Amino acid sequence: MSVNQQDLDPDSTTDMEDVTNAEEELIKECEEMWNDMEECQKKLSLVGTETLTDSNAQPSLLIMQAKCLTAELSQWQKESPEIIPLNEEVLVTLGKEEFQKLRHDLELVLSTIQSKNEKLKEDLEREQQWFDEQQQILESLNVLHNELKHQVLTFSESRIFGELKTKMHDIKEYKEKLLVTLGEFLEDHFPLPDRNVKKKKKKKNIQESTVQLITLHEILEILLNRLFDVPHDPYVKISDSFWPPYVELLLRNGIALRHPEDPTRIRLEAFH
Repeated sequence: MSVNQQDLDPDSTTDMEDVTNAEEELIKECEEMWNDMEECQKKLSLVGTETLTDSNAQPSLLIMQAKCLTAELSQWQKESPEIIPLNEEVLVTLGKEEFQKLRHDLELVLSTIQSKNEKLKEDLEREQQWFDEQQQILESLNVLHNELKHQVLTFSESRIFGELKTKMHDIKEYKEKLLVTLGEFLEDHFPLPDRNVKKKKKKKNIQESTVQLITLHEILEILLNRLFDVPHDPYVKISDSFWPPYVELLLRNGIALRHPEDPTRIRLEAFH
């Protein structure tokens, strides 16, 4: 019966073969389109991603969909159209499969974009936390700066001047005390040699000199004043009022130095 039916209805056999061939062609074309979409996806991943917010996510997806459709259109324009049998059931089935594949691809793209958005949101939260920490540190430094500035302002010029004046007064008093102590020490241990000189001169029958000798304290004071008043020429000429043993004492102990070219001039050693 089946053979007789096929012999009686040859048109139905021909239609089935055409439908099978058309379906195979469509599957082949869909596979090629899928390969093209994968290449486009790879190129898009190399270009980079953009952060999608809730407000512009839908327009961006539509733009990407438009780009995919444009690429698909260009691919279809390159190919020569083939005649597909006008069978409603076949066309509906193929259309459903094509839309399901397209929906699946778009869902994959959406999930990829959402995962990238989640990662970007996490990065944004970390950056915001770091920014808040830096902001707190900046505020703390500003508070510390204001406190230090206030402390600096409390030290007025009058207060500083008063402190310096007090220190100078203390230094002067200490200097005077040192000079008095030095004078007393020199008067006790290095007195004027008037009597000793007179006795020696009487023994040797030498006429007394009318020159008034000065104390060792006065000699040191002359040398010290010369050193600070005329630092570029601190040498003092040895006069007859300088008792030679005192001069020799200063030279031998390194307290005074003789002029390298003029032995009649000496200077105080710059201990400062």
